[in-house]
Amino acid sequence: MRRVVILGAGGMGTAIALLLERSVESVSIWLRDPGRAERLAATRLNERHLPGVPIPDRVRVTADAGHAARGADLIVAATPTAFLRTTLEATASALPAGAPVLSVVKGIENGTFARPSQIIGQVLGEREIAVLSGPSHAEELARGQPASVLVSAPGGRLAEQVRDLLNHESLRVYTSSDPLGVELAGALKNVLGLAAGVCDGLGLGDNAKAALLTRGLVEITRLGVDLGARPETFQGLAGVGDVVATCYSRHGRNRMVGERIGRGESLDQVLAGMVDVAEGIATTRSIVPLAQKRAVSMPITTQLHQVLFEGKPPRAAVIDLMVRAPKVEWDP
Repeated sequence: MRRVVILGAGGMGTAIALLLERSVESVSIWLRDPGRAERLAATRLNERHLPGVPIPDRVRVTADAGHAARGADLIVAATPTAFLRTTLEATASALPAGAPVLSVVKGIENGTFARPSQIIGQVLGEREIAVLSGPSHAEELARGQPASVLVSAPGGRLAEQVRDLLNHESLRVYTSSDPLGVELAGALKNVLGLAAGVCDGLGLGDNAKAALLTRGLVEITRLGVDLGARPETFQGLAGVGDVVATCYSRHGRNRMVGERIGRGESLDQVLAGMVDVAEGIATTRSIVPLAQKRAVSMPITTQLHQVLFEGKPPRAAVIDLMVRAPKVEWDP
């Protein structure tokens, strides 16, 4: 793989471009807005998403999908789930037929319950698709701080190719044969990020947050396994690893949204001033009806849904979680 096109100029898309630039012949970033593309190409700085991180001159930035994707051996999908389908539809005719896709998107589409890899397959047709997940804040990846992530694809060959492109002294990449679990864990951990932020905003302390995340991990694993994922995936980088990064980091957008809600702001107030997308909001909206449909118990996610979308006071949600009937820890 010598030529790569990245769809999306958010923090993660830009960070992936910086990581790949050191190992491939050509990297192009495509974004929809011609004015923003021109500014990024001229200044070589993505001040909106990665302020202070220079973009190497070898990385092309353009709003011309045909120019960006010409001859690409690998397509990287790096737009939020809510915009992924329209992005792919807008660029599909320019993307090389049969070129494999690496998804770094972490979410679940509202209404369809589709994972990013499923959206990619529906829009672009049959082709190899790999998914990358794990504790991977773009702010740190772009600055070369040490990290470990996980890449997975059916059959394993594409996952190994991506691993070899990304492996570096600052990034250790593991492979997995459970792409479903990796993708689900990457989406569901954002729900816990929101819940952890609410806990922080309410000032409930370390004991409460530790319990929340431990039990939250149980319920997202429960749903993942019901959907066909392997339970051990949720104990690795894509699960526990990403939960820790999301729920404790100052870079965690979902945690920040939850914290502001815990302090008394409404969801609309928080979203009004946001530049980046907090994927956990849309994922929470999708997951609750999906869990109900499949009769999977997810009490923390259900209470979070009520806080975000039904006007329930955060402290009331905590009380309702605490006074539920006693149970054995590992009962379903």
